[in-house]
Amino acid sequence: MMEEIIQLLRNDVTLTLVVKSADGSLYRFNQRGVKDLLALVTTMPEVLHGALIADKAVGKAAAACMVQGGVAQVYANVMSEPAMAMLHKHGVKADCDQLVDHIINRNGTDWCPMEKLSRDVDDPSAIILRIQNFFATH
Repeated sequence: MMEEIIQLLRNDVTLTLVVKSADGSLYRFNQRGVKDLLALVTTMPEVLHGALIADKAVGKAAAACMVQGGVAQVYANVMSEPAMAMLHKHGVKADCDQLVDHIINRNGTDWCPMEKLSRDVDDPSAIILRIQNFFATH
């Protein structure tokens, strides 16, 4: 089942996130960053509960959304070590092609802002609040 959504992600360069809900429905997203995951966890959490996810890049903030939503399994092209640790700590099966120390920003010059705001917090709901506050002020 994971292989299907991993192939969708790999074959369509416009996709950044593919979600297969527990009922088998497929959801495709193309925004960069955590916006799609944040929208799902806050407005449609039932889609994430028990879902399988394939994502281009998963940092700790994205992992917090996945944990909060009750995701069952995650694959990422690139995943940060803090994201992998959070997913495993909360019983989410996770795999990636490339495990990195942290996710970098789009310019490649610094840490991703979401990785920065989540690095000193271990509670997924607290991280989600920080993400919401970030988007409310930026």
